[in-house]
Amino acid sequence: MENFLKKKFINKSGILSFEIKDEKTIKVTEFYDEKPFPNYKDDDNKSTILNKGDNNFLANQFKKFIGYKKNVLEVGCGTGQLSNYFAIGTNNNIVGLDPTIASLNLAKEFADKNKISNIQFVNADIFDDVLKDEVFHFIWTNGVLHHTKNPYGAFKILIKSLKTEGYVLVGLYNKLGRLRTILRRYIFKFFGRKVIEKIDPTLRNLKFDENEKVAWIRDQYIHPLESLHTIDEVLKWFKIHDIEFVSSIPSSDFDYDYENIFEKKSSGTFFSRILNQILMIFNSLGSDGGLFILIGRKNSIDYNKKTDNKII
Repeated sequence: MENFLKKKFINKSGILSFEIKDEKTIKVTEFYDEKPFPNYKDDDNKSTILNKGDNNFLANQFKKFIGYKKNVLEVGCGTGQLSNYFAIGTNNNIVGLDPTIASLNLAKEFADKNKISNIQFVNADIFDDVLKDEVFHFIWTNGVLHHTKNPYGAFKILIKSLKTEGYVLVGLYNKLGRLRTILRRYIFKFFGRKVIEKIDPTLRNLKFDENEKVAWIRDQYIHPLESLHTIDEVLKWFKIHDIEFVSSIPSSDFDYDYENIFEKKSSGTFFSRILNQILMIFNSLGSDGGLFILIGRKNSIDYNKKTDNKII
């Protein structure tokens, strides 16, 4: 794809790299350096990654929605399984950005081994603002910004690189939906792994190998940097940057049809949004970590004229 970086980088074995300087970002990268998550299995190939992605309803819907010859950015791509899936499953230009070089090495190794040519990986800190403006048709950052020192600050930087009429998907831990995981964190702290393996539904229901179990436990119960958010908070981010609400999980209204998640839906009322976030405590969204998702579409805006001191 076109040159999408505005700062000078070092090419490290095909990974476009910048020096990571921020202490909090370094702390997170050291955490994932120890156990990259998720890792690849020895027999993973194009077919297994494509099958895994197709079985993820959100990723599969995106693959069907995005079209062709688009520029797609995944922020916090980790080991690049989703980015590689997008590259395999669509005729688009994919960029995976992450601060953890150990994870990106796995991503690049898989792409090279399987001759995936329509993908590039960038080793950078979001806050170093290395991306050009108005480059990407779609930005995907799911389960990432809540592991940064300033989630809104990261969003504010990233959204500049989104083209007008482009789409953004943001996934964050929810203040209410995360309550069950927070409770399990205390249980893990006092009673350890044996107990948590019995009560964590993901560990109990999925067939994880030992490395996957350790990586999941670390990510959910030991992570050094985590913040919690609400739908209305992210709606405010959208409003500041003239991002039109498209849809959310959980629903912002009472429309629970998630089969067409990229189609325009109602943002509901404050009451409906609060109620659906409360329900996360009791449903599968809450049991699996309490992640909520908002999708928006960018209208035109002059970023230099819009600020909100309460958020910044």
